[in-house]
Formats: sequence, structure tokens, C-alpha cells
Amino acid sequence: MAIKKQYLKSKPVCKVTFTVPADEAKTVAVVGDFNKWNPKKSTLKKLKNGTFKGTFDLPVENSYEFRYLIDGNYTNDAEADRFQWNDYAGAENAVLEI
Repeated sequence: MAIKKQYLKSKPVCKVTFTVPADEAKTVAVVGDFNKWNPKKSTLKKLKNGTFKGTFDLPVENSYEFRYLIDGNYTNDAEADRFQWNDYAGAENAVLEI
């Protein structure tokens, strides 16, 4: 899994690209604070090599809790900036610092 951040000079936005290697998966979404944990607005596109990829414009100077939803199962990205316990989920969420 990989996270790439590209800060824009023209506006206070960071283009964040999420890449998830999941050859056997049918669907992968990234859900978090930035999309109200809604997988319908954040499904990643499956590439020919079996990797799922998607880019989102996120406002800067924020931190966002997120997780991947791979075929209905939640998982964290080991490359997240940090992890934070979430009582509602009863688990740690990955955190993205922008």
C-alpha cells in the first residue's frame, strides 16, 4: 500500500493518491473523515496489474482518519502518518496529516 501527497501551489489543496495492491479483491474503497466514511464516493479503480488506485483533493492543514474497505473488510495502511484509537469502531484508524 502506498500514499502519495502532492501539494498544489495555486490553492490550499493536496492531491492524495492511494494505491492498494489487492489482486484477488473485487472492490476497494478508501473511507474516512474526508468523505463521511461513505464507500460509494471513494471506490478505487482497479488497474490491469491488480492494483487499485484513486486520487482525492483534500484541504490542507488537517488530519484525517481513514481505512481501506477491501471486499467488505476494513484494513489500515502501514504507511499512514500515524494511528489513532477510535472508540466507535473499536479499533485503530490510520491517520493522514496534510
